[in-house]
Amino acid sequence: MSLLAVAAGAAVMAGAALQSSIGFGFALVSAPLLFAATSPPEAVGLLIVLGLEIGLLTLLTERRRPRAVWADVLPVVAFALPGALVGVAVLRALDDVALQLLVTAGVLAALVLNLRANRATRRAPAARPVAWWARPLTGLTSGALNTSTSTGGPPVVLLLMARGLRPEVIRDTLTTSFVGFAAVSTAALALTATYEAVPDAGWLAALLPLTAAGQFAGRPLFSRLVAASSYDRVLAGVLLVTVAVGLIGVAV
Repeated sequence: MSLLAVAAGAAVMAGAALQSSIGFGFALVSAPLLFAATSPPEAVGLLIVLGLEIGLLTLLTERRRPRAVWADVLPVVAFALPGALVGVAVLRALDDVALQLLVTAGVLAALVLNLRANRATRRAPAARPVAWWARPLTGLTSGALNTSTSTGGPPVVLLLMARGLRPEVIRDTLTTSFVGFAAVSTAALALTATYEAVPDAGWLAALLPLTAAGQFAGRPLFSRLVAASSYDRVLAGVLLVTVAVGLIGVAV
């Protein structure tokens, strides 16, 4: 097993723990190394399967009733399908290096946008509605990013932050949306006959247990990280490390 494969496994576990603890972040941490260790289509397929695993573990095994906001979930997931078809075209059009650079750029953009959104939320913490176009735009953007780079979480995070929802509601709404995105992305890949995205059985056998371990490890951190004053710093540090690793992957 190569050092890159070991690093990819560690990134998957760390990403699963991060997503379990704050509701998103799995692909942001794991996508750069998975794209570097496998082909872009296979990395997308792996991230869909592993992301679905995290979502189902979060919603079904934590002995509680999920509190997703369906008024956000349903339109975002519905508009993700046309976006996902656009993302497949991007996936096929770009070579490995260009797609890796796109992943890295997406991580950097997500870092900047999330830090700005967090500051805005602190200034206006009360829950509030969003413009009529916000949910469709979020779905289109997330769908395109999910099938091209598997980093479709940040647009949904920004939407929910703008809504001023409670942390537990944001976490469950994100998780439910991601489960829906997995179905949408799979349908888009099937409709476009992108069969090269079907994950290798060896990769799945290695990464499924690591993903579950990360999800369980991240659960106790949720209440401490989501509202802690160190949240922004922890998130920024993780994303900056991910950017650095992604750039190293391009260089090699």
